[in-house]
Amino acid sequence: MLRHEVMPGKLVAGLFLTAAGVIYAGDAGGAWDTPWFVVIPVVTGGLCLAATVALVTRALRRRRPEPGPPPAT
Repeated sequence: MLRHEVMPGKLVAGLFLTAAGVIYAGDAGGAWDTPWFVVIPVVTGGLCLAATVALVTRALRRRRPEPGPPPAT
């Protein structure tokens, strides 16, 4: 399997969108009664948090030098 770059911002966004899906699925399945406006803050808050995490990750990765071949002696 090929290695890939870890993207924490996409992970956070995926978790919040999955939570929104679970909220709607629970409402549709009759497990609980959810007002229509509850998911809006979950999704917007999750996307804002994901953007913040992505910006912090990018800032941290820009500081580090890229791995490359060792210097020749």
